[in-house]
Amino acid sequence: MDSKVKDLMARVGKIRILTRRLIDDQLAGDYHSSFKGQGVEFDEVRPYVPGDDVRTIDWNVTARTGEPYIKRFAEERELTVLFLVDVSGSQSYGSVRRSKMELAAEVTALLAMTAIRNQDKIGLVLFSDRIVKYIPPRKGRDSVMRLVREVLAAEDSATGGTDIASALRFLNGIQKRKAVVFIVSDFQDSGYERLLAATSRHHDVIGVPVSDPAERRLPDVGLVELEDPETGALRIVDTSDRQVRAAFAANAERETAGLLKLFKRNAIDVLPVENGRPYIGAVRSLFKRRARKR
Repeated sequence: MDSKVKDLMARVGKIRILTRRLIDDQLAGDYHSSFKGQGVEFDEVRPYVPGDDVRTIDWNVTARTGEPYIKRFAEERELTVLFLVDVSGSQSYGSVRRSKMELAAEVTALLAMTAIRNQDKIGLVLFSDRIVKYIPPRKGRDSVMRLVREVLAAEDSATGGTDIASALRFLNGIQKRKAVVFIVSDFQDSGYERLLAATSRHHDVIGVPVSDPAERRLPDVGLVELEDPETGALRIVDTSDRQVRAAFAANAERETAGLLKLFKRNAIDVLPVENGRPYIGAVRSLFKRRARKR
């Protein structure tokens, strides 16, 4: 077996073990109560009792039996969950023990395995400045590991910029029925805002901003050459200059605030994850917030 393939399989196995440990009955239960089904479906008929809504009377059964019966409905639970995962050049960056791409794969695996436990279908769209790969929604645990494999494998060829608008157009073209859509990206892009708003009106969209601490704070290490991973542009920066570090931090803060404002304006839930920080608490918090709103 090729050494690259061996390394990939080892990383997939590691993520599988990690996410299995993180998922427990409580997390699965929180997920179940957080996401609405696609509507209601007929469940059964039962005898009418005083106080029941007369609009639910099943007149056919009532006529046959001579006694009033009503229809009961249950929420249609099966969901389609799609992961739009950014595999552009900037996602391969990481100042701690893993890249943002690996963090994205971990979070995707956790959410996907939780969805599979609830018998939901999961699918994947990998994108950069183009659609890299599409895996149609399917059920089953094997689907989860394939998703993780594809995200990690994309890291070796991660190049180019981020085109969220194209990914959203592709999503809306292939997924006509309402779906739960997790957008896993560092959102280093612009010009997608109107399409995101339109998509959120049709689908249940959750933003998952993936970040690294070095993207918010420059360390004081003197002159450094920085490369834009999406364009390849190089720039010399004097990190010992306090004003440079302050301007860098202020710009990062403005971008983060702007992204959160965009999500809030469109009633999009957000699950921020950062390299080097545990994320299971943030996932639980998201599920509980959504459950309270139902």
